Amino acid sequence: MGRYVLRRTAQALVALLGVSIVVFALIHLVPGDPVRTALGTRFDQDLYDALIARSGLDQPLLVQYWSWLTGALTGDLGVSFRTGEPITAALLQRLPATALLAVASLFVGLTIALPAGIISAVRQGKPVDYAASGFSQIGVSVPDFWFGLLLILVFARTLGWLPPSGYVSPLEDPVEAIRRLVLPATTAGVVTGAILTRFVRSSVLEAMSAEHVRLARAKGMPDRYVLRHHVLRNAWIPVVTVTGLQLATLLGGIVVVEVVFAWPGIGRYALDSVVRRDYPALQGAVLLIATGFLLINLLVDLLYAKLDPRISVS
Repeated sequence: MGRYVLRRTAQALVALLGVSIVVFALIHLVPGDPVRTALGTRFDQDLYDALIARSGLDQPLLVQYWSWLTGALTGDLGVSFRTGEPITAALLQRLPATALLAVASLFVGLTIALPAGIISAVRQGKPVDYAASGFSQIGVSVPDFWFGLLLILVFARTLGWLPPSGYVSPLEDPVEAIRRLVLPATTAGVVTGAILTRFVRSSVLEAMSAEHVRLARAKGMPDRYVLRHHVLRNAWIPVVTVTGLQLATLLGGIVVVEVVFAWPGIGRYALDSVVRRDYPALQGAVLLIATGFLLINLLVDLLYAKLDPRISVS
């Protein structure tokens, strides 16, 4: 198990290094002058030269990359061209909002997917199976922004039950934080639930077709006992993997939801950085998202190996 952990950790570090190279290269291939754009109408040649020198853009690309990478390893992601604030501090300020939304969305998704997928598999070919499959198809097909705007129209504008947008920290006002979290978490959670429903259903069906399950039923064991102790125990392993991937995807892929609901998260920060051509801020945001994705994947791999010891010795 120890060798497996070291091997997977080394692979994650190599992948993160590759991501940093790709992100740095792609951003610097984008045409345009970020410093000139950041200055806008305040352009002054002396100020422009000072910002170029301070940001290191007058250095060769390899020198710029090495300086950025060594700074990132110490937690220094540079300074925003637009605001002048440290990027690390800005990202850490927005990280709790994104993490809260991602975890809440995953909770909503699992609340939908686990019962829907299990019942759909157990009642294969029945109306409830077709209903769950139809929900999964619709949930995957409906765009996030359309569904979010629909929820705002119904529950915020028409019924007035929930606020349409904004973020409140749970530490400041837990009740208001939950009220503002419901709509964005439901928007992202329904899509996540639709995806997970498919995997739960297929995983349970695969476990139900195993020989030991058929043997347990042939011995006359109750269906509920067989489902709980033989089917679900083996079906959780692939579900855990997909759930971890969905959480990682939510951490970096809920940009649309954050924009629709004015949620001050990392995804919205990255999008604003693209619009403003704020290269250091965009590099830092993408690197943080990639790091979170790789860390979650690593934890999922380790948990997978814990659930199935055969993997750690393969």
